[in-house]
Order: sequence, then structure tokens, then C-alpha cells
Amino acid sequence: MRSDLRASTNQAPLLAGHNVVRSDAALSEAVLRHGSEEVLDDLTALGAEAGTEQAREHGMLANEHHPRLVNYDRYGNRVDEVEFHPSWHWLMERAVSHGLQAAPWESASPHAHVRRAAGFFAWSQTEPGHGCPISMTYAAVPALRADDALAKEWTPLLASTRYDPGTRPAAAKLGALAGMGMTEKQGGSDVRANVTQARRTSEEGLYTLHGHKWFTSAPMNDVFLVLAQAEAGLTCFLLPRVLPDGSRNPMDVVRLKDKLGNRSNASSELEFDGTLVRRLGDEGRGVRTIIEMVAATRLDCVLGSAALMRHALAEASWHAAHRSAFGGTLADKPLMRNVLADLAVESEAATALAVRLAAAVDNADDPHEAALRRLALPLAKYWVCKRTPAMVAEALECLGGNGYVEESGLPLMYREAPLNSVWEGSGNVNALDVLRALSREPAALEAWMLEVGAARGANAALDRAVDDTLRLLGDSAGRESGARRLAGAMAACLQGSLLVRFAPPEVSDVFCASRLGASFDGTFGMLQGGDLEAIVTRATPTLA
Repeated sequence: MRSDLRASTNQAPLLAGHNVVRSDAALSEAVLRHGSEEVLDDLTALGAEAGTEQAREHGMLANEHHPRLVNYDRYGNRVDEVEFHPSWHWLMERAVSHGLQAAPWESASPHAHVRRAAGFFAWSQTEPGHGCPISMTYAAVPALRADDALAKEWTPLLASTRYDPGTRPAAAKLGALAGMGMTEKQGGSDVRANVTQARRTSEEGLYTLHGHKWFTSAPMNDVFLVLAQAEAGLTCFLLPRVLPDGSRNPMDVVRLKDKLGNRSNASSELEFDGTLVRRLGDEGRGVRTIIEMVAATRLDCVLGSAALMRHALAEASWHAAHRSAFGGTLADKPLMRNVLADLAVESEAATALAVRLAAAVDNADDPHEAALRRLALPLAKYWVCKRTPAMVAEALECLGGNGYVEESGLPLMYREAPLNSVWEGSGNVNALDVLRALSREPAALEAWMLEVGAARGANAALDRAVDDTLRLLGDSAGRESGARRLAGAMAACLQGSLLVRFAPPEVSDVFCASRLGASFDGTFGMLQGGDLEAIVTRATPTLA
């Protein structure tokens, strides 16, 4: 009798054994749309490994065992090392070997950035925190191009698919990782308020730093791009962790941040006193030099948030398909089906927009693509990242109490959900960047109009929303207080256009009817009409 009491019944099986790429119709179709069948085939092995129970376990362990700062070695020498659990290194090694860091910049493939974006999206579902150093390494390369010599020295290492942790000079490494230090305690996003000083040395281009950085993730990385005040103003510099002679560059890791989420990743406060750096770009042009790195990390914020959405949706739809209640499976209950379908269209819209932006990177020489990327990146960064916490919370609720316990993985996702809305510029910063792009770069608005106009006439709700957004743009042009409303409307129209053109009608019709009307209040599970069963079936993972 006692054994019967302890028997566990009507519990959904663990979601493992599925291919995270191939079982995601929205992602697979986006890869085929902006890439090729060859690219999709190339991602199959990554998707299979991302869906294993082993990957899931490593993701949980990397978050349970937080990084540990070791300031001194046993002999009293200052070392400022960060120690990680082996599961962190397992995740990192595979992310690098799959080319999810800077590999696309050295690739001859015309779809290298789409492949990398889809891989980053899929692999982030194993564990999101280790995506931070992967993302910064990817983003560093376009900024390095401001100095040909530094780019030639560092790009091959950053693009290498060999994970080679440890503090050694660049010449002794098989691969390298990059970080970024922009913000300071007194300024935050207002980097022009930075006070860290860069002092020239007798060697051309070589400076010493004196000051601090308030929030630098991945202090164990090999090289960092940082901002500091030089004689001509705010300037970008390259900071190697280890100097060519093998000695450690003086860079004190004061402490690691105790964060809400992202706990597998080490984020730190740094202090500089004589830290050697190389100038990257001209003095006084620091923001312009590092802006390409910011743009690339913003893309990964969109991809990372879309991946969280997809992962949360997968867990919710899988649970509902296997959990019985009130005489049937949860997925068959009309109200639960409504919630799941609503989550599904939100996730698909985010996925479509994220991969579309990666395609714009692959076609950066096309004026339309470059202009679209300039405006759509802050739009997407604002909207997709802002929608993620609510969506993850709703997905968690689909599991009930089972979703509130750590073993489910949903609490980890929920803690992670606000991160990308804060990283690389908060919601306000990105909404204001939208206004800046609209006022300074007419081609950006033209690109948005062409993109949403490609679906003109195919969906009445979308047509009305575009017209309303254009009126809103005219009424609120330059008005800071309305920037969020405008950014959200423009982003939703862009998502609607992509879905109308490329997604199944049941997905696009429900998205446009629910998201593009005046009645939309952000609450999930309030859909009216549509083939909700088909939407949920499309979104539910299937085992390989």
C-alpha cells in the first residue's frame, strides 16, 4: 500500500529527445526562407544535442553552481580568476565548436549569420547565461575593424571554433573570447558621463587606464572593448587580459554581481590603475567605434529573448499535451488551448523577426537591408524583450505548481526573462533610438514601409494597423513621451507583415486579429476565433 501511495502518475514526461531545430516549425521555416536547406541540415546535429537530457542537466548544474571569484592565489599573488563548474565549460565548448561566437565573420557562406542566429537561438535553450560571452565575442569583430592591425590580430582567434579557456597571451591560445566594458557607476547608459581616464604612453596608440567599470560580464574572457576619456573625448580601447610577455594586465575584479538571473554567467565590477590598452579608432569617437558591437549584441538580445519564449512555450505545450485533468488532456481544454495558441503566435512572431534581422546582417551591403537593420534592431530589441517576461510567466502558469519548482526549469527562465530588456540599453534607450533613427535617417523609415508594405492587401487588420501607425508617427514625431507606444506599434506591424507573408494563415490571422487592434492589452488567452488546435499542434515539440 505504501508503494502505491508513492507512485507518481499523470505527470508529463521530461521534455528530452527532441531536435530543438527540426521540431520547431517556425525556426526551421525561417532558416529555409532566409538561408537554405543546406543550412538547416547543418544545424540538425546542434538541434539534436540541444534537446538531450544531458544538455538539460548541464544547464541546470551551471546555474546551481555559481561562478566563484578568486582574487588571490595560495601565495598571495593577485590573480582575479573566476572559477566555473564543469557544466559551464561543457556548454561553452559546444557553443564555440558549433561556431556560435564570431565564426560567421570569417565564413564564406552567404547565410553565415542566419545559420549562426538559428544555432544561437536553439543552443540558448540549453541554458541562457553562457550565451553572454558567446554573444560579446560575436559582436566584437565589427568594432575591431576600426583598426586593421588589431582586427587581423584578434579576429582569427575570436572566430576559431576551439574553446581554449585560461589566462595566457593571445599567441599561445587556440581560440579567444571577447567582453565589453562601457558603463560606470555614475552614468549607466549615459556613457558620455564616464570618468575613467586613458593616458597616453610614449608608444603610439598605447594608453593606460585609470578608473572603473560598473558592469562587465565575463571578466575571464581574453580581450575587452572598453570606453574611457582621452584628451579628445570618449574613446574606445582594446584591453587584453594577458600581455604579450605572459604577464597579467593590471585589472582588478572587485566583486561579482549578485544578479536576479543569469547566475551561471559572471558579471563583475572592475578597477583599472595602469591597465594597458590599445586605442581602437580615433580619439573622441568611442561611441561611433563601439556602436557596431552594440548593434550586434542587440541582435542577440532579440534572439535570446525569442529563444526563452520558444523554450517556455515548448515546456508548456508539452506539459499540456501529456497532463490529464477534468476528463481529458489539458491541451484539449478550450481555455488552455486558447492560452497555448496565444503563446505560440507570440513566439512565432518573435522568431520570424529575429531571423529576419540576422538575414539583414548577411546582406549588409544592400542599402535596404542596412537601413532596415538600423531601425528594426531597436524596434525588435524594445518589443520582443519587453514581451518576454509576461510570456514566460504565462507559460510557467500552464504547469501550475509543477512550473513553480526549480526542477521544471521554468523558474530559471522566469528569472532570466527581464535580462535582455535591460542589457544593451533599457526599453527607454531603445525606444529613443527609434526616434533618433527616424529623425536622422530617412532611409530607415522607407525601409520599414517597404517591409510592411510587402504584405499590403493580404490582411485587413494589418493594413489598418500600418495606417494607424503612420498617423501615430506623424502625430508623435520627435515626442519623447510617446516613443514606447510608437516603437511597439512599429514592431508589431513588422511582425505581422512577416507572418502574413510567410507563416500559415491560421498563425498570421490570429496574430493580426489579436495584436494589431485597439483592444489588445497584452493578456494571453483572450483569442477570438481561429484554428487554435492547428496552432498548438504546430508549436508542440515532437520527439526525434
